[in-house]
Amino acid sequence: MSKVPTRTKNSQQSLGAIVYEQILALIMDGTYGLNTKLPAETILCQEFKVSRPVLREALARLREDELIASRRGSGSYVIKQPDNLVLQFSPLSSIADIQRCFEFRSNLEADAAALAAERRTSAQLEAIVKAYEKMNVANASNKLATDEDFDFHIAITNAANNHFYSTVLELLRKSIKEGINITRNLSLLHPESRLQLVQKEHNEIVEAIRDGNPTAAREAMKKHLNSARNRMFEGAPN
Repeated sequence: MSKVPTRTKNSQQSLGAIVYEQILALIMDGTYGLNTKLPAETILCQEFKVSRPVLREALARLREDELIASRRGSGSYVIKQPDNLVLQFSPLSSIADIQRCFEFRSNLEADAAALAAERRTSAQLEAIVKAYEKMNVANASNKLATDEDFDFHIAITNAANNHFYSTVLELLRKSIKEGINITRNLSLLHPESRLQLVQKEHNEIVEAIRDGNPTAAREAMKKHLNSARNRMFEGAPN
């Protein structure tokens, strides 16, 4: 496999994102194995034919996604090896954007959840609960429930009673549903306890909004989205 990054169909994708994906692919196929040290930056720059700033952007993203860790005076080590199953649900060229979308949503939706706890009407709370219950029904029949999951999140942004939150989520609908599709597909490959954990996170958000606790709602939403982002890169189930 060529290590020279090439532009993908997404012309807006940065060169650093492309190198991120190239290194991720090498981690996933075992070229850079779990707990092994990555080559030195000078060698990686030569292999990928990029400048050091571009390489460091890629490495920073890999650290943010908890795939590698830097050890002072030693270099960067692979600390997580995602399973190739991820690529069954999304092309490699989309993964960097999906991860950044999770990152963006973490703060946006956490703030929306906090506002929902303060401002939601009885009808809006009912809509949130109904969306949550639809996910329960879908989970019981091992349905993918991508639409139900998205509807839950949009119901919360609607309850913030600031149309900019729901407008942004609607604009990001395609990217958000891509991320949901991957994480829910992966969850269905794990024991039932995985879906139960995800639904427990959703329930914590519902309860915080129901209780009118903006701090708890913000923390529950941020925890859920950060956990979803991390679950995307977990290895195969035992």
